[in-house]
Amino acid sequence: EVQLVESGGGLVQPGGSLRLSCAADGFIFSNYAMSWVRQAPGKGLEWVSYIDSSGGTTGYADSVKGRFTISRDNAKSTLYLQMNSLVSEDTAVYYCARKINSAYPDWGQGTQVTVSS
Repeated sequence: EVQLVESGGGLVQPGGSLRLSCAADGFIFSNYAMSWVRQAPGKGLEWVSYIDSSGGTTGYADSVKGRFTISRDNAKSTLYLQMNSLVSEDTAVYYCARKINSAYPDWGQGTQVTVSS
């Protein structure tokens, strides 16, 4: 059974930082590209960042470019999202998702990030 478990969310002040983690189980993590996706209150899903299976290629939404960094540790089957210079617009539930071909069929339960003073 595929499992993706996010952690690391919480309440942070504007300008602060958080590091999200996504622990993967039930599949060979190093074989798959992954993404982070978020959903702000009352809004739709927004793709945040992508990383290929080796970690050599990454991509970011314009809204987070230069502030967020995606990475992975294939030995630990864990995906990360380092989030710096957080702003209120970053408040959302953050999900990790496994990419299979052109789809994302597997998602975690999400972790809440709230940016507020």
